[in-house]
Amino acid sequence: MISELTPSKPLAQAPSPFNMAQYVLQHAKRLGDKTALEILAPNEADDAVWTYAQLNRAVRGVATGLLQQGLQPGDRVLLRLGNTVDFPLGFLGAIAAGLVPIPSSSQLTKTEITRMAELVAPSLIIADPGIALPEPTTCPVIDTEALHGFTDLPPTPFHQGSPERPAYIIFTSGTSGQARAVLHAHRAIWARQMMWDGWYGITATDRVMHAGAFNWTYTLGTGLMDPWSVGATALIPAAGSTPDQLSNLLNRKGVTIFAAAPGVYRQMLKNDLPPLPQLRHGLSAGEKLPDVTRSRWESQTNTPIHEAFGMSECSTFISGSPARPVLDGALGFGQAGRHLAILDNEGCPAPLGTAGTLAIHRSDPGLMLEYLNAPDATDAKFHGDWFLTGDSASMTETGAFTYEGRSDDIMNAGGYRVSPIEVEAVMAQHPGIGEAACVEVSVKADASVIGCFYIPTKDPLPDDELSQHAHALLAHYKCPRLFRAVDALPRSTNNKLSRAALRLMVDLNGMEST
Repeated sequence: MISELTPSKPLAQAPSPFNMAQYVLQHAKRLGDKTALEILAPNEADDAVWTYAQLNRAVRGVATGLLQQGLQPGDRVLLRLGNTVDFPLGFLGAIAAGLVPIPSSSQLTKTEITRMAELVAPSLIIADPGIALPEPTTCPVIDTEALHGFTDLPPTPFHQGSPERPAYIIFTSGTSGQARAVLHAHRAIWARQMMWDGWYGITATDRVMHAGAFNWTYTLGTGLMDPWSVGATALIPAAGSTPDQLSNLLNRKGVTIFAAAPGVYRQMLKNDLPPLPQLRHGLSAGEKLPDVTRSRWESQTNTPIHEAFGMSECSTFISGSPARPVLDGALGFGQAGRHLAILDNEGCPAPLGTAGTLAIHRSDPGLMLEYLNAPDATDAKFHGDWFLTGDSASMTETGAFTYEGRSDDIMNAGGYRVSPIEVEAVMAQHPGIGEAACVEVSVKADASVIGCFYIPTKDPLPDDELSQHAHALLAHYKCPRLFRAVDALPRSTNNKLSRAALRLMVDLNGMEST
């Protein structure tokens, strides 16, 4: 048997004409005064509430204001916005008008955003004061005060067109470390239906709290657009909320689904959680959830955490769910409607249980259109009908996928291929380690070993102690030979662990074997 998952019932094509923002707000007229969004402050009296009617009116008013700036459908709008409701208003308002918004991290430096702006050539920038802008700025810039004024303008009709036309651009670091502008079509939101049952188990009665910032694409999709697409209520903690405050908000606001990155779960679990009688389950994405974190959460809340795997080019496509929970440490199952495979070195589906390159069929409606202005890079990601994710995985007879790591992250130790995920999970079990990341380290021109970078919970640990811990749980060839305590592990703008940056740290600073 081969490692190919073919959908028994492919998702129907998105209708035409189509507008992504209109789809997100499809229930606004019917739901009217139902709460669409609550921005949760530590003091409940300071909470901000948006109804579906208010949200719809504001988004379409922003669309009117943007078109009044002389923009034409297809023009690009760079968003330089912080962790406020301005972010989804600007994003959906631009799409409603037929424009192409470009979310960007507020943490980017002037040098970084200048390079990115050169790549995407925006016609307008919406900016918060104090957030770095490209230099020189070659297009008009409007501030958030002007954006707020747009929300009261007469609503513009949703711009209609093919679901294949560009809708938005997001940046990804790529395996080379060079930023790529990922261009997505309006149909991308249509594809997210496969996550509703395949990951969330979401209904219109749910109250979904996402612990991420407004200006993170994980929050934008899972925390806002998907709840609104089904008519649920989205809850976002105010900027600066502490882990203890998040725990209290879960209880106070009757949250039924909680979404966060693994690090947030870990921080929250440093103290006992309050009773959470309304909570049905948690969601996690962005990086692998440590088993110890999952176990502690389940023991304290009696609810599972369903994990998902995806990428900027296709969002999440493998996950566990309430209807189909994942067992035995697998990454998850292909969401119903997805066409996935594990490819061998020849580009053919590999035998079941064999590690290979995880691939998505080019017919997937959630797949990107292209890397903007990078045709060679786009072509390099495809092999025939398959989009190559660059991740190594295997597939079982049950259809479960096991993640082995990035294809370029797989470590070679004495001729053995070793997944960094496995070694990191073992090292993280040491009580003195808060988080660990492992990479292959070249110690001589013809020899390399496994190196472990870790964040200590208190003080750096003796190498001998860490080596003994590893050898107690791993085959000798999988054990790190080098150890280094660090204050933080490098992450991409999408908050994913960057092993490429970690390897660069090794090259720049060196590591000495013990």
